[in-house]
Amino acid sequence: MNQPETLYSQSQTPLGSEIFSIIALIVISVVVLLIQRHYLPLRTTPAFLLVPVFFALWLPASIVLLVPIDLASSAATEDEGARGIWLPPRALKVSWRITYWLTFALTWFILPILAEFSDSGYREPKDKLFDSLRANAQYYAMVFGSCALAFLYIIFTYGGFSDSLKGTVMALAYCWGLVLAIYLMGHGLVAIPRRLFRNANVSDKLRRIQAQAPKVYEQMDDAEINLEELETLVGELSRRKGGSASLFQDWIEELVDITNLPESHPRTTSLPRSEGDASRHLPTVITDKFMADLTRRLVRAKHARSRYAYEWNSLLEDAVRTQAILDSAASKRLDFGRAGPNSGFWDRLNVFTPYTRYLFYYHVVPYSHMAFGGVLALASVCIVWSEVVKGLLPSLSIIRYSVVHHWSGEKGQIGFAGQVIAAFWMVYMCAAALISITEVKVWRGRALVRRNTAHESAFWYASQVARLSVPLSYNFMTFLGNDVYNKTVFYHFLGQLINYTALGEYFDYLFPAFILLPVCATLFGLYGKVKRVFGFGVDVLDDEDENQTAYGTGSWREGRDLIERELNGSSGNIVRGRRGDARSSAAGGRRAAPVLSVPRAGSPLTPMGASPNARPAANTSARRVGTGSSSRAANYTEPEDENFFEALGHRFKNTIDTMDTPKWLQDIGHGIKKPKWMGGDDDGASSSRPQPGGRSNSDVRRWFGGEGRIRL
Repeated sequence: MNQPETLYSQSQTPLGSEIFSIIALIVISVVVLLIQRHYLPLRTTPAFLLVPVFFALWLPASIVLLVPIDLASSAATEDEGARGIWLPPRALKVSWRITYWLTFALTWFILPILAEFSDSGYREPKDKLFDSLRANAQYYAMVFGSCALAFLYIIFTYGGFSDSLKGTVMALAYCWGLVLAIYLMGHGLVAIPRRLFRNANVSDKLRRIQAQAPKVYEQMDDAEINLEELETLVGELSRRKGGSASLFQDWIEELVDITNLPESHPRTTSLPRSEGDASRHLPTVITDKFMADLTRRLVRAKHARSRYAYEWNSLLEDAVRTQAILDSAASKRLDFGRAGPNSGFWDRLNVFTPYTRYLFYYHVVPYSHMAFGGVLALASVCIVWSEVVKGLLPSLSIIRYSVVHHWSGEKGQIGFAGQVIAAFWMVYMCAAALISITEVKVWRGRALVRRNTAHESAFWYASQVARLSVPLSYNFMTFLGNDVYNKTVFYHFLGQLINYTALGEYFDYLFPAFILLPVCATLFGLYGKVKRVFGFGVDVLDDEDENQTAYGTGSWREGRDLIERELNGSSGNIVRGRRGDARSSAAGGRRAAPVLSVPRAGSPLTPMGASPNARPAANTSARRVGTGSSSRAANYTEPEDENFFEALGHRFKNTIDTMDTPKWLQDIGHGIKKPKWMGGDDDGASSSRPQPGGRSNSDVRRWFGGEGRIRL
């Protein structure tokens, strides 16, 4: 660190670098505010949510800016013209301290407590805080237990702490974050290029959208039914005027205002007690714990309905746009129509004519997806290769030579071009990990919804962004070799604490090689294969390679018919039919199974004219629970996706089944009388000839009794 300081003392002051850093931080702040505005309504969101989430996003983004500055400051070039953005070591050290400790406090303390605080169903802030601390007690117990084991290892191995306790805590936090970061980044490094390659084919993209439609529609319908059940429970609770319910009358009225029962659901709240099961869920004595749990469940149900409704509307919009692009191949003209009120800026921007829009979306966009996907696939290969070889052969790291452009003997130097490339590498690594977070099947149904993200979900996703930023940043610096990153301020602040023990040093160098596990699992679809072979598996990430043609999951044909019915305005009847079945099953003491039910095109619920391309009978992929459902089940099941040999076999079978028996084959056996013990009579010809309907009296199964049935 002394050499860069001496070099900078002989050169000009870093005024230009400071101005650039300030402008970059302002730009980052604006981008973070736009991200918050996309997922949260800024005017109605409380400040205790906006401020922590802002810093949880702003600090990781500033780390992406701080790492290249630290690299160029510690490994500066001798040529002032090629020198990048640099800052004095003292300024870098203060910046790292502020950034790291704010990120640490947000990740491990502030955001988890605020997340449970916002998810709590209690009314008073004091009760919410105690409920949040109680919910986080188990989490902190696990964390402190892991720290205690690490402390014992250090004490027995080294006889005590040569450094402060603070360094051990920093190293443990880094190791835990690195485990999560490597796994998520490995999945994202495969998922991002693969998604670009798949979207390059318009017809395959439309097929995937249609295959996802039944699942998304089913989830939306289940969320609506779950919300209606809770609203019915609130309506039943509001009728209790005496007893313990009178103590929570104001609370109950707030829940009624949230549900809007009198306006939107007058029929569900007017169900008699004998027809609904809501009263059976109400305890005899109403307590504040029950009210808090009911409030929490109701708020989660409303956000779940908003989430799946948003996903369904987005899927419909993507299906319409993709179908329009596919249909424009004949007319060479493309028009998406007028943009909706909730469309983004780029959707409302109209700079193309119908012909140029066709050229752009039908030719330019697919080829750009292919080119960009190829570049990112190559970048993913470089990252995986660098992770594998950095511990044994760091000189073979590709990222090392892409960032360090200037060499003075064995000393590497980084200029402005190397800083820009380093920033791009870090952005891609962080994007791979963060995109994987959005695909993780998390608890409580957390999701990012445009302008309506739940507060608890916003805190949780922000905490994951903050948790992954530091491990990914330091892991990137290890790609450059010991002679480069050992001179950085970041290494003296965090790296030497990680390498304090032999276990931490080996973990930092060797564990990233395990990135091959999530990469191979995602690349070859091992999640779905393990689940299909053994019947169970690690169902953590959504595997797009799984064939969604199993029983009850729907197929692209069902999705196509469902999208057509929705666009033609007939899917509302489907929703009403399912809700009616749910209420009828609730009257019997059980809830209807959450399945997708699509009526046949010729049924009264969906007229034939509602879907121009509807099949004669759509496969429902499930059976409803209710009285008389078996009599209404479809007798014809449309074939699912099949390979070439299955299709060829089905065609041979259909051809043979429809062939008429030749007359010469029917005449075989004429005049030959069967003995009476074989069921023969005097008219042997009549007994051997086939009867109407294709049945024959000479069936060998009649020997065992019954009308052609084997008797056991």
